[in-house]
Amino acid sequence: MIQRAFSSTTKYKNITPLTLAHKKRRNEKITMLTAYDYPSALHVDRAGIDVLLVGDSVAMVELGYATTQPITLDEMLHHCKAVSRATNRPLLVGDMPFGSYEVSVEQALTNAQRYIKEANMDAVKIEGPRYSTISALSTNGVAVMGHVGLLPQSISTLGGFRAQGRTAQRAIQILEDALRIQDAGAFALVIECVPSIVAERITEALEIPTIGIGSGVHCSGQVLVYHDMLGMTSHPHHEQFTPSFCKRFAEIGIGEIISQSLEQYKKEVEESTFPDESYSPYKMQDGEKNKFKEILKLNEEQRKKAKEVVGKKWYELDEHEVLKLYGDDNDKKK
Repeated sequence: MIQRAFSSTTKYKNITPLTLAHKKRRNEKITMLTAYDYPSALHVDRAGIDVLLVGDSVAMVELGYATTQPITLDEMLHHCKAVSRATNRPLLVGDMPFGSYEVSVEQALTNAQRYIKEANMDAVKIEGPRYSTISALSTNGVAVMGHVGLLPQSISTLGGFRAQGRTAQRAIQILEDALRIQDAGAFALVIECVPSIVAERITEALEIPTIGIGSGVHCSGQVLVYHDMLGMTSHPHHEQFTPSFCKRFAEIGIGEIISQSLEQYKKEVEESTFPDESYSPYKMQDGEKNKFKEILKLNEEQRKKAKEVVGKKWYELDEHEVLKLYGDDNDKKK
């Protein structure tokens, strides 16, 4: 694991997979957030959060896709690099996107190593029961976080974003997957959108810590998306992407505050009330101001003529381009 340098002002020690294991044994809850950029990561770091996941959900939250599937490996690395520059304390985990690890173990190892070498991540996360892939990565020095339950990258086969483990048979399958992922070498496991009783039994059965999202209170820790828990995506855009299990921890949604602020800015600019003198701080001394006015007065006629020449030039150029455009269209019609 790559250790990030921290300054003498850093309040906390870096978190490692071993730290998380100790927390589970001491029954101390693990905090984890998903964030995608430098400012968000800076806030997460300052808050003392244990784990920061650079999730492929950035495809939906920040890039506007309907699913996580379109995002590329290079796009993920771009976000991971920004996050790593902002953080000292949390364990950094990079989501491996759809198409970056399924073809072969070799493909998965090559791409996972890019997260460590290029993006300064401490670990990667892989969805689903990829036992041989997790084993190969762990054996070759890449720490892996597993992921069971709802697998967003597999929605094509799941039929959409649906809760998992609601039948006894399916719950047992998820438990067995979790045990095999642990045996393959994963240091932790995300459990997404399963009934609380299922997550509780998985957490009890595993030695490694579990991180729940929409799976009840009995996991070793919890994860939410930074934007969701602050209400940044709930108003007025991306409302369809805010899950029902997400609690908004900001008393007033940050998204609402942002929208109100932008509307107020537009209004004040259009009404010429911003910027007033208090936001126009750069002044000329009276002597320089008088000199400036005198120079302007002396050159007024010359500037007027120059303005007319330039204005005529732009007018003629604009007319030429318009006529040329319509001329081309007419030519095509002929």
